[in-house]
Amino acid sequence: MTHGIIAAALAGFGTGLSLIVAIGAQNAFVLRQGVRRHAVLAVVAICAVSDALLIALGVAGVGAFVTAWPAALTAVAIAGGTFLIAYGFLAARRVLRPAPGAALAAEGATAGSRRRAVLVALAMTWLNPHVYLDTVLLVGSLAADRGDLRWAFGIGAGLASLIWFATLGYGARLLSGVLARPSAWRVLDGLVAATMVTMGGMLLARA
Repeated sequence: MTHGIIAAALAGFGTGLSLIVAIGAQNAFVLRQGVRRHAVLAVVAICAVSDALLIALGVAGVGAFVTAWPAALTAVAIAGGTFLIAYGFLAARRVLRPAPGAALAAEGATAGSRRRAVLVALAMTWLNPHVYLDTVLLVGSLAADRGDLRWAFGIGAGLASLIWFATLGYGARLLSGVLARPSAWRVLDGLVAATMVTMGGMLLARA
């Protein structure tokens, strides 16, 4: 029995990691916060805990409910697509109009900017339909195939999410020397803008 639990947890871990490692708006935001060393713990915690909750909902069978109500998924797709495009344009504006010394000023975080980081992290997670598709629907359906071991599978997937976001947020500090240059931030913001606008456009097109 113990061997079966470990095998299910490892399968869940591998599945969760393969889904979350893909480049996306949420990962790009966590990376940016990690390099800036700004509200990293709060952002990582929000992303990891949110994933754990959504995975738990999927394992509990909520995925079947969402599939039965396509209108709910469409509404989330419209809201998420709009948000991603708007945030993408903000990143594009930073590319065209970089703030003088912005890279160096990133060290100092104010209470207001910390609140904004928390709100953006929440929006990046809960307004991103891909998160629901990956966690609630895909992980939930794969966990269901494990029968009585479905919760071990879900725990493994949740652990993969926690490790990935912690690694991305705190490991990004290794790049702080490179991204201390304003030109490097413009490149990063350009990639973020392209990723978000593309994903947002795809979500609105599907909706």
